[in-house]
Amino acid sequence: MNKIVIAFPKAEVAAGIKKILAQSGYPVAAVCTSGAKTLQAVNDLEDGILICGYRFSDMLYSEIYEYLPSGFQMLLVASAMAVMEKEEEHLVCLSMPLKVHDLLHTVEMMDYRVTRRRKKLKNRPKERTPEELQLIQKAKELLMERNRLTEEEAHQYIQRRSMENGTGLVEIAQMIISLMGDG
Repeated sequence: MNKIVIAFPKAEVAAGIKKILAQSGYPVAAVCTSGAKTLQAVNDLEDGILICGYRFSDMLYSEIYEYLPSGFQMLLVASAMAVMEKEEEHLVCLSMPLKVHDLLHTVEMMDYRVTRRRKKLKNRPKERTPEELQLIQKAKELLMERNRLTEEEAHQYIQRRSMENGTGLVEIAQMIISLMGDG
């Protein structure tokens, strides 16, 4: 489960929501009563869910939303009128008075989306530096020259060795270069 930050200007409202979430097994990382403290709390975490009120003494929810880290999703809890007037398109909203079932269902949905996004980012191929790309290219060229392989065959060879040895392409490329005497 993802960490949750609760931010409301009234501490008793935040405490009530924290109690509901804790009873349902959701970890609450922080409870805040100002916009500045909220931004500090979310910036200390990589990703998660922010359950937020409309107006704080130092800023509006929209300012917090603007500075929210990309891994966070915000759930705005406000009056029906405020929810209808919101301008942010990817903002999840619940209107007051809050129903426990609606809160838990919405948090469950948001938790799933944050988790799915994290997995997607984790499975994305790592960006290689120009130096790493040069090493891989040099290893492919050596394999093409010495073993008469096409570029695709050389790349497949490096990939296969990488998977068999459980090491990265760059490490395999370095081994090929050193073994073939051009390192």
